[in-house]
Amino acid sequence: MNRKSREIQVTFDAHDPRALSSFWRDALFYVHPAPPGVELPEGADPLAAWDEFLERVGVPVDQRNSSSAVQDPEGHGPRVFFQQVPEDKVAKNRVHLDIRAAPGLHGDERMAALEAEHDRLVALGAKRVRRHEPEPPLSHGFIVMTDPEGNEFCLD
Repeated sequence: MNRKSREIQVTFDAHDPRALSSFWRDALFYVHPAPPGVELPEGADPLAAWDEFLERVGVPVDQRNSSSAVQDPEGHGPRVFFQQVPEDKVAKNRVHLDIRAAPGLHGDERMAALEAEHDRLVALGAKRVRRHEPEPPLSHGFIVMTDPEGNEFCLD
């Protein structure tokens, strides 16, 4: 039997897929992919290309924000997909993303790097939930945050 690892996609339910995908694009240094069959010139706006594509294929205006996606421009990380849902988030996520903002750092240097990333993400619309101080050897410290729609994630 030939076993090969699988690629994964992480999917978020969202009220505003386009806005939430833009937050995660900037948080992860990802990009919005081009629409199917569209070759984007250098510096072109992929979201504008999506608007043109959806109009061209006849998607009604009220359905054009039903989904969005971002991907790692280097091809290493998983694709992140955002699908529109009507219901609100009502409980803590059972799965969440950890943004590895300070790998290899320890102590004050690590926490300073996490705080700097925290400040960048707050400027993008994230909110701080709490900071966990280092407790060696089991924890090097991390910061819990939420994205603009309230999904929890950690700066690690």
